[in-house]
Amino acid sequence: MPHFVIDCSENIVNTKTAEEIIKLVYETAEATGLFNPQAINVRINTFKNFKAGINEEAFISIFASIMEGRTDDQKNNLSRKIVTNLVKLLPDVSLISMNVWDIEKASYINKSMI
Repeated sequence: MPHFVIDCSENIVNTKTAEEIIKLVYETAEATGLFNPQAINVRINTFKNFKAGINEEAFISIFASIMEGRTDDQKNNLSRKIVTNLVKLLPDVSLISMNVWDIEKASYINKSMI
């Protein structure tokens, strides 16, 4: 925990490799100091078939699920830093976004908790 799921058009990974994008998101999340580096999970899904705007532009969207307890400012800073770094890495991509969701401690469970 946290989980960063990257959805993007397939043409994104023709510009930069999936590994480069994953590394950027991981390192940016780690640099915020909000998470234990060993707990950060980043994965990427590429889409060949999609509709994103009138011209079917390339897109990248990051969905972060993090344990509740961070402030709105911390979550905004996390999103802002990751999107800013992605804009630097992929300057020709006009559709770059990120959203952060809180995971409720009361309902979260994983294998190690059983």
